[in-house]
Amino acid sequence: MLNRRKLLVAGGAAVGGALLLPKGLKSPSAAASGQAPIGDPHGHELYDHAVRPHAKSPAFTVPMPVPRVLAPFKGDPDVDFYRVPIRPANVEVLPGVQSPLLTYDGGFVGPTIKAKTGRPVSVTFTNQLSEAANVHLHGGHVLPQDDGHPMDVIAPGGSRNYTYPNTQQGATLWYHDHSHHSEARHVYHGLHGFYLIEDPSEQSLGLPSGQYDVPIMLRDVLIDANGNLVDGAEPDQVNTLLANGKPQPYFQVAARKYRFRLLNAAIHRQFTLNLGGVQMLQIASDGGLLPAPVPRTEIQLTAAERVEIVVDFSRFPVGTQIVMGDTIGPVLRFDVVRTATDTSRVPSTLRPLPALPPATVTRDIRLSFDVSGPVPVGLINGKPYDPTRADIQIKRGTTEIWNVTNADPIEFDAAHNFHLHLVQFRVLSRDGGPPTLNDMGRKDTVSLPPTKSVQLQATFGDYLGRYAYHCHFLEHSALGMMGQMEIVA
Repeated sequence: MLNRRKLLVAGGAAVGGALLLPKGLKSPSAAASGQAPIGDPHGHELYDHAVRPHAKSPAFTVPMPVPRVLAPFKGDPDVDFYRVPIRPANVEVLPGVQSPLLTYDGGFVGPTIKAKTGRPVSVTFTNQLSEAANVHLHGGHVLPQDDGHPMDVIAPGGSRNYTYPNTQQGATLWYHDHSHHSEARHVYHGLHGFYLIEDPSEQSLGLPSGQYDVPIMLRDVLIDANGNLVDGAEPDQVNTLLANGKPQPYFQVAARKYRFRLLNAAIHRQFTLNLGGVQMLQIASDGGLLPAPVPRTEIQLTAAERVEIVVDFSRFPVGTQIVMGDTIGPVLRFDVVRTATDTSRVPSTLRPLPALPPATVTRDIRLSFDVSGPVPVGLINGKPYDPTRADIQIKRGTTEIWNVTNADPIEFDAAHNFHLHLVQFRVLSRDGGPPTLNDMGRKDTVSLPPTKSVQLQATFGDYLGRYAYHCHFLEHSALGMMGQMEIVA
């Protein structure tokens, strides 16, 4: 019978920046790196992961930065060229404290790459770390050699060029490390950044743009008094919420409309976001614009999901402070500090979703843990990840329906989510009922609460080759909860 030592507590609101495995077991990233086990290194009861302001940074005392936009070092008539080093850096996360991190070009949020629909981008990443790493463009439609395959890594001192064709419509994507067994640790320690595809066809919509179009990366972190990111817990370590790499910051806004691109970059926290009853207009999800804006007062984001919202601050006088909160505490405060002219708008029609083509294949995908041994093993359809094995063969150009289930028993309390590389999908149903508001539009990542299921439909066009699908609670994929599909002619 399962007992407390066998339970997997992962993915819920109480879980912070490190996965709590059964007591005394090592996570795969810890085992691979020689670090202490994730969880309590002394074998004590599992520690409290409640979020609260850090002693070195009370809530709303530091400004939220906007990630810098990377300029191409060369642009020819057809391609924009970028260079990004993968390097260690000391970065100020808590005020006045330098934290040793893994970074893309020195920032805890890597530089934003702005691409345009129809114009390819070439990025050369150079690995200046002492260990292998790689880059996955999450949500990108790319050739398999440019996808950041979990086993296709950049050795220390090496470089790798990735080409992104940007044939898809405008969307908020992100790039992050995907090197197998290291992905959770690498992303947790900072290997993540925004990749925004801007679509010229959307310019006529008049949505907020320029300085009023703001990407916000949300995540959490366990950090000690010296600024070190940690996996275990001691009395001086606090689970802190970050927005663009800063602890519970404030962001000054004008009394006008803003477009916020929200990304959950945590390795397994789900956010349930609200503005204290203030209306948010959701205009986009993972794959870009919705058919029409949807008023929301609460939005759920599982790890790796993106949502775009428009908030109209013109309803509030200068001096108003509006807190974006999660169910367990504040995340970010917006301070209305000035008036401004606003010619932007949110039209009633955004971008139509085409009718779904008929599906020719239906598949069942089951995510679960095997806890019979000393270390849990992640499984999809009863098998751990094997990079030499193609679990599924899919004929290019066909449409399929996947029934994806969190097959772990309720007593595990183990939430999962599901991410499909190469393509976006549409959510058809949840547990036989209708999709939720959090399932709208083109998606590439969806939440899977314990014992629940979701039905997805996707068309596999474009490219031939092998691509991954997996749980995007990254410790779970590192433990083997990942499969591989092969697109064939």
